[in-house]
Amino acid sequence: MRQFVLFFMLCWPFAVQADEAAWTPLSGAQISAALTGRVVQYGSAWQDFRASGKTLYNAGRDSWGYWRVEGDQYCSQWPPSDLWACYDMTGNGDRLRFIGAAGDISEAVYRPAAD
Repeated sequence: MRQFVLFFMLCWPFAVQADEAAWTPLSGAQISAALTGRVVQYGSAWQDFRASGKTLYNAGRDSWGYWRVEGDQYCSQWPPSDLWACYDMTGNGDRLRFIGAAGDISEAVYRPAAD
């Protein structure tokens, strides 16, 4: 058992590094393709990205805003504010990361389509 624990402790940093290496930066076209008409899940909250540029975020109640792609960033605006916040994005299979200017990360997965 001690050998297994030692093996796990020695391999864990490499497993984390391998997972981090799998995250690929997304271009503006890839961001648009990844989000348009899709719904993603962030823990207990979810967000619906409409092709019209409207977005619905729900973390217990609906909040409508707007989204767009500027250069290679996802940007959103949430009324009544008229300010846009932009984020870099990376992808790893069906997972997405939204990375803020301060380095804060929100991770999401695609929500299964309703039957």
